[in-house]
Amino acid sequence: MSVTQGFTTERFAGVREVLDASLNSGGDVGASIAIRHHDEVVVDIWGGFTDAAQSAPWQDNTLVNVWSTTKTMTFLCTLLLADRGEIQLDAPVATYWPDFAAANKGAVTVRHLLTHSAGLSGFTRDINIEDLADWDKCVTSLAAQEPWWEPGTQSGYHAVTQGYLLGEVVRRVTGESLGTFFRKEFAEPLGADFFIGLPEAEESRVSIVIPPALPDMSSFDPDSIMVRSLTSPPLDATAPQHRWWRAAEIPAANGHGNARSVALVQSIITNRGEVNGRRFLSSAIVDDVFTTAIDGHDLVLNLPMRFGGAGYGLGNETVPLGPSACFWGGFGGSIIVMDQESGLTISYMMNKMQVGLMGDTRGFVIVLTALAALAD
Repeated sequence: MSVTQGFTTERFAGVREVLDASLNSGGDVGASIAIRHHDEVVVDIWGGFTDAAQSAPWQDNTLVNVWSTTKTMTFLCTLLLADRGEIQLDAPVATYWPDFAAANKGAVTVRHLLTHSAGLSGFTRDINIEDLADWDKCVTSLAAQEPWWEPGTQSGYHAVTQGYLLGEVVRRVTGESLGTFFRKEFAEPLGADFFIGLPEAEESRVSIVIPPALPDMSSFDPDSIMVRSLTSPPLDATAPQHRWWRAAEIPAANGHGNARSVALVQSIITNRGEVNGRRFLSSAIVDDVFTTAIDGHDLVLNLPMRFGGAGYGLGNETVPLGPSACFWGGFGGSIIVMDQESGLTISYMMNKMQVGLMGDTRGFVIVLTALAALAD
């Protein structure tokens, strides 16, 4: 039985079947999927409910915390400044943020921040979950601490810290917070319903994410980089239940949007910098996205990871994407894929979280279904 609303072309009708099946089985509670083929919207569907009690339907304009899918918006802001010549990706971070040179970080580059290889995957100082709303405290802490491994040699997923690191570079260069810069340069020109720092006026549209049961980490080495990263502060999937979280700017983790808005913005990458006739980035800077910068075992995710030069994940032995595709996903399941060869931008945003920091099987089934539809 179809329980979704919205539009698909005939060719992509199978994507609706996938979401219908997930909603009917309980794999999803509420979700949206959007797919763009170049500048054409070929899928824009949604369904289910905004809460675990299933008391209110998911609407066409429902917003949800997309967790680390937010990072892709932060990447775009950084790329835009590089494209304008206001920053250099291979320049030291301290060029723009002098205090960052402390504790042997003078050679850490902006690209190290983008590729999770700066060695700052967690906070050394005592930072609790509510401190994530205190921008100055977070960036001051990161500026003062030493890297946990030699920068540039290996990735270690900067799950929360990456947004403060890149965001402070953006703030130092532009004088604006990352959320404000993103809004002015991308969201407003595109008419994209995506926020880093949710205005109170948008609260009525928010579906609060449904937390998963988190794994017990007590059996892991507490001194390992993985445990130190994921416990400073500890992952807390209930944080989006609170207004302080939604109002704050946490550019690695608290963006609010839906599949339609994420696909619209990130189609900038698929289309080599241009959307609906407007150029946002040069094709040359977008090409940097697909140049391998870090390839190997990630110290935090404990998986083989391949990162492009602008922060997006690239295909490898565990991520079956072609050489012209990049992606990222969020804690609990959200995912965005940009494939230049096929021209597809594929976005899935949902409220029922599963365990996983960068998407899960629900999203990848949608991606594979969409790619197969175009190939038929």
